[in-house]
Amino acid sequence: MNNIRKERVIVAIASMAGIACILQNYFGGWEFWVPPVIFVGGIAIWWVHLTEKLNPSARLILYYAYAAFLMFYHGIHESSLYDVSLVACLFIVTFSISDRKILLNLILIEYGAVMAIQFWLMSKSESFDFSAYSTMKLVCQIGVVFTMYVFNRIALNHRVTESERIKEWKDSVSKNNHDMEDFLSNISHELRTPINVIGGMTTLLRKNNDCDELTSIQEAGIRLAHQIEDIQDYTELKRGELVLEDDKYMCISLINDVVANYESIEKKNNLELIVDLDPNTPNMMRGDIQKLHKLFRHLLDNAVKFTKRGGIYVKVFSEQKEYGVNLTIEVTDTGIGMTRADLSRVSKGMYQADKKRNRNTGGIGIGLSIVYGFVHRMGGFVRINSVKGRGTTVHLAIPQSVVDPSPCLFIKEEASEGVVFYIKPEKYKVPEIREFYREMAVNLATGLKTRLYSASDCKELERLTKELSISHIFTGQEEYEADSAFLSQVSENGIKVIVSANAGFQPSAGSGVLVMKKPLYGFPVVRIINGEEDEFLSDNRGKVKFTGVSALVVDDEPMNLVVATGLLREYKMFADTAESGRDAIEKYRNGEYDVIFMDHMMPEMDGVEAMKRIRQIAEETGRTPVIVALTANALSGAKEMFIREGFDGFIAKPIDIAEFERVMKHVLPEELIRTEGRS
Repeated sequence: MNNIRKERVIVAIASMAGIACILQNYFGGWEFWVPPVIFVGGIAIWWVHLTEKLNPSARLILYYAYAAFLMFYHGIHESSLYDVSLVACLFIVTFSISDRKILLNLILIEYGAVMAIQFWLMSKSESFDFSAYSTMKLVCQIGVVFTMYVFNRIALNHRVTESERIKEWKDSVSKNNHDMEDFLSNISHELRTPINVIGGMTTLLRKNNDCDELTSIQEAGIRLAHQIEDIQDYTELKRGELVLEDDKYMCISLINDVVANYESIEKKNNLELIVDLDPNTPNMMRGDIQKLHKLFRHLLDNAVKFTKRGGIYVKVFSEQKEYGVNLTIEVTDTGIGMTRADLSRVSKGMYQADKKRNRNTGGIGIGLSIVYGFVHRMGGFVRINSVKGRGTTVHLAIPQSVVDPSPCLFIKEEASEGVVFYIKPEKYKVPEIREFYREMAVNLATGLKTRLYSASDCKELERLTKELSISHIFTGQEEYEADSAFLSQVSENGIKVIVSANAGFQPSAGSGVLVMKKPLYGFPVVRIINGEEDEFLSDNRGKVKFTGVSALVVDDEPMNLVVATGLLREYKMFADTAESGRDAIEKYRNGEYDVIFMDHMMPEMDGVEAMKRIRQIAEETGRTPVIVALTANALSGAKEMFIREGFDGFIAKPIDIAEFERVMKHVLPEELIRTEGRS
């Protein structure tokens, strides 16, 4: 029984005792002014109980004071001699559930005082029968009260002892859990440095010798780095210490994160990835973009692990709300699905569909727990629909404020001619994939309000190009290989033909056919229709460079310096290094740097203090350095903490190339940013 229910029992019994006392007052002709006092007191204890105006201890004292008044008032009348013991037993039993020994002691003391008053009244009464029978009756009643007191004290002591034992056990379990969480957090943080070095060095080695062995090492390092991040996220969620960041972001960046994973998904698992972005989704929103990226990663990882054939359908759209929008993310796979029992366990902690020692799926079993934790912390909800053997759909709805409500995808008026999607449905052996592509095309055409046509064979495509004004044909690699002659011909007649294909595919020599890396989805389609195809076509992608930018990398780990300087050289930057905060201060005092990459945890002087001292030197010398935190501290809230301390940007290790470029574009002046390799 919890404390509130115990209080309710005590108040109810005290109230009934008060009513009984009022009735006895009426029939016994006792003092007329007391019943109103009892009635008001009963109302007062119920008001205090229901409103919880006082703390629990104060409320309990108030209840006891009311009961003590009733017992005393009732007991000081001569006619109550044989009733006092019954009232005392009632209140001893009632207040024993409060587990307060002192209240039982006070009731027993009050009972003794009331009985003393009764004996004094008896000594002055000439009508009292002092026979042996009456005396034994009183002695028996006193004995019953004392026995009731003793047994309730014993039961109370037992409950208190058991409660203390349970509390000690819970404290011990909590301490052990906290120690384990500390251990996991510390060890995951310590593991990040060597993993970052492995990942960085492998990236550098692959630039000169891109063999399968190095690729496998890099992929294993990335997987381990993600699992370390998952442990950190999971421990923060368990402790209630997860911190949400609040940044402006473009919804397209979310989709690009999904698309970036496609190559590894298709290469290893031969699965289709269909991305359906509603064009009317707000262009820019505000929220925790890093958490959203992680949500996508977990959802895609789970979908890939449990899908052997078919593919994955990612749908993103928004629902207007008074606070902005609910950003809705749906990930549907054609995998093994889950039973109802599996679904009921999914949100309750660690869960894996296959827990056998020889299981054939990866992961450490906390992905869905992290998804639930992130979404609930963001104020959203998760819904999972699944049928065993038919696949699973995970639906997330996350509140986001809107910065720019304009549609994220739109077609310019001057580019509003017809567009054809030429896809042969029979090439997809899983029927759901054909339905996913159809739904994606319909949603794209509806959202863009454009004339978008579909063709399922070459004859239908030929008819559309003759009868309609067509500006673009989007098709797949298989369709092009089957009808390359016709597609090359129409490309020479002014219709742009774009083939969505895997890396390494080349169209026929001399044809005007353009190649876009898979998957085929809304963003590059719209940009290509708008005449901005150079950003998305596989052979014409411009590479960002920061030619001539002078950088200082500060880190106490020598291998981290090797990795970072190697990366900077790829961007044609000049890189100097410092192995401590003091060394960095001295180098900045005597040198000129456009940007400083500062590690956080360093001996003697950490990165925050070193940054602030460099800022002081810059102020004295009239310089304005750009200082970016480059650290393995990936705990939630780290970015906001560094920005608040005075850093211009934040990049987590291991360095994500897209994030590195995004931060550099943000912190560096435009004149230091170059784009090379465009045709």
